[in-house]
Amino acid sequence: MQGIDFWFSIGSTYTYLSVMRLPDVQEKSGVLFNWRPFSVRSIMLEMDNIPFAKKPVKQAYMWRDIERRARHYGVPARLPAPYPLSEFDLANEIAVLARDEGWCEDYVRSTYKYWFQDGLEAGSDANLSKVLSEVGQDMTRVLRDARSDVVRKAYAAATDEARAKYIFGAPTFTVGEEVFWGDDRLDDAIAFVRSAGR
Repeated sequence: MQGIDFWFSIGSTYTYLSVMRLPDVQEKSGVLFNWRPFSVRSIMLEMDNIPFAKKPVKQAYMWRDIERRARHYGVPARLPAPYPLSEFDLANEIAVLARDEGWCEDYVRSTYKYWFQDGLEAGSDANLSKVLSEVGQDMTRVLRDARSDVVRKAYAAATDEARAKYIFGAPTFTVGEEVFWGDDRLDDAIAFVRSAGR
C-alpha cells in the first residue's frame, strides 16, 4: 500500500492535532506516513495570507476549535499557546536535520507537547533544551548543524517541492498528486490510499 506524505511546519497550530495522533493512526490504519518539514510561512507570505496573528476574532475561534478537537481526540492542550513563533525557521530547520538523522517524529511530537501543553514556545531555548534532552540530542551540536548551509538549502528545497505540489497550508497530506489540506482531511487521505491500493 502506498504511503502518505505528511507536510508540516512547526508553527502551524492545527498541526498539533495531527502530530499527536499520527502514531496511533498509523498503527490502526497500517498506512505509513513520511514526515516532510517545510516553510509554510514562506508560501503563505507569497500568497499574502496572514491567517490569525492580526485577526483577533478568527484567532479566538481557532484556539476554541483546536480545544474542542483536541478533547475529541483525547489529546491534552492548554490554550492559547504562545503564537506566532519567534523562531519559526529554527524550529523547522531542526526538523529538517532530525529527518535526515532519523529522529524527526520524536522531535516534532516533543516540541508540540511542550508548546501546547506546557506553554514553552517552539524554537525557544526553554523548549529546545527540554526537547533535545528528551530525544537524546546535544543542543550545541544540533543548533550548529541546523544553521548550516546544507540544512538551510534542504529546507528551501523542501519548501520549493511543497510549492510545486500546490501545497498552501499545513498540515497537508499528499498521495502522489492528490492534496488533502488540514488535520480534518487525514481520514480522506487514508481512504484515498486504501482505494488506490485495491
